[in-house]
Amino acid sequence: MLNDCLHPLDMGEGTILPPRFTYPFLYTPHPLSIKASEELKTYLRGKQEWQEEISRGKMFGVLVVQDYLSAGQRGSALHALWAFSGLLDRNNTQPGFVPPVFDLQQSGDYYEQEDAIISQMPEGEEKSNRSRALQLWLFRQFNFLNAHGQSMNLCEIFDKETCRIPPSGAGECCAPKLLQFAYQHHLHPVCIAEFWLGASPKGEIRYEGEYYPACQSKCKPILKHMLQGLEVDEHPLVPMMRKKAKEMRIIYNDDYLLAVFKPSGMLAVRGNVDAPSVESIIQETYPDVNGPLIVHRLDMDTSGIMIIAKNKDIHKALQTQFFKHEIRKRYIALLDGIVKNDKGTISLPLSPNALDRPRQMVNHEYGKEAITAYEVLERKNGRTLIAFYPLTGRTHQLRVHAASDEGLGCPIVGDRLYAPSVHSSQLTPHDSRLMLHAESIDFTHPITDEHIHLEVPL
Repeated sequence: MLNDCLHPLDMGEGTILPPRFTYPFLYTPHPLSIKASEELKTYLRGKQEWQEEISRGKMFGVLVVQDYLSAGQRGSALHALWAFSGLLDRNNTQPGFVPPVFDLQQSGDYYEQEDAIISQMPEGEEKSNRSRALQLWLFRQFNFLNAHGQSMNLCEIFDKETCRIPPSGAGECCAPKLLQFAYQHHLHPVCIAEFWLGASPKGEIRYEGEYYPACQSKCKPILKHMLQGLEVDEHPLVPMMRKKAKEMRIIYNDDYLLAVFKPSGMLAVRGNVDAPSVESIIQETYPDVNGPLIVHRLDMDTSGIMIIAKNKDIHKALQTQFFKHEIRKRYIALLDGIVKNDKGTISLPLSPNALDRPRQMVNHEYGKEAITAYEVLERKNGRTLIAFYPLTGRTHQLRVHAASDEGLGCPIVGDRLYAPSVHSSQLTPHDSRLMLHAESIDFTHPITDEHIHLEVPL
């Protein structure tokens, strides 16, 4: 089993091993991960019997590993491990790929017999309780190691989370499979990458051959446990967040409210990383301000204007204006592609992608109404400069409306969530950021009834 899953990997001249393991939730693939991924892609292209299934869309992953020698010393040989998410060709095991953490197909008759009994039971509390008990039994069979050799099952891992019941499919993604196999066989994880092949899932935005981070809902709690004992890279955006926070400035201020310019790369509200936000800086600057401060948010990657309330009555009054669509905002964006119509309106309902937060998705069944008006400002060199006028305020609304094939089909340049990555030689000096800017805002002052227009031009 071990030798079948180890794929020798040559470092190549000038390749340096990463000093720490990949931060799996946001990363640029290391050259070794890219090399391992390309070798796996070549192998997959030769499997004609899998092409139809892969064309419908599937995630694959690679983990570069080293052998441990005596006294914990690592050997010089490098190998790649391969994994696929879920099933491939209706099986959860395939030659050359690491096995599942728990193989239900080889687990004996208990699950199959119990499931058959439950399916024949009439609807009711007894059936519901028995079904829940079987699901919990299954979760307890998934036991995950970490680098310290400590083991926890899915129920124990998710019991520490706000979502205490593991989501369906937890533990069947690439990253947990790869790390589990490495720990079981005393291999040292060096770097990891996961990539998508085939069509994008319905409502989502994924691109053929692109690298993607581990998902938040199913994988993050598991990997938080599994990475203990490994030296892991810091969240790659934290140093930038700290630096960008120094560029925030106040552009309007009176006794009731203020407005700030938030640079791209700065958090609007406190997050789960050690970096300043607009919210934290305002609270430190105005310690006597009471009640909720933030009236509306901007994505971390978006630059532009934010309004801040200085008391709860002002906050409520401004939010009422937003609710009644009385506040007008104008965004400027640079899109990768040519938008055909000069003007138009996009109406696509959006919902969170529950299995891959913070991404949003088009969801015609359960999504909330999201409407964006737009006006093309310039077309040049295969790109479109555009003005967006959001009529609703859904999370990532402009980004999804731009990127989705049901919208404009032209992602915003620099969008790390919804645009394909661009080779470094194709980047302009500004492409490393999201090219989306909240340029102006118009509203009525809740106290003076004065029309307020604020603008920070590009």
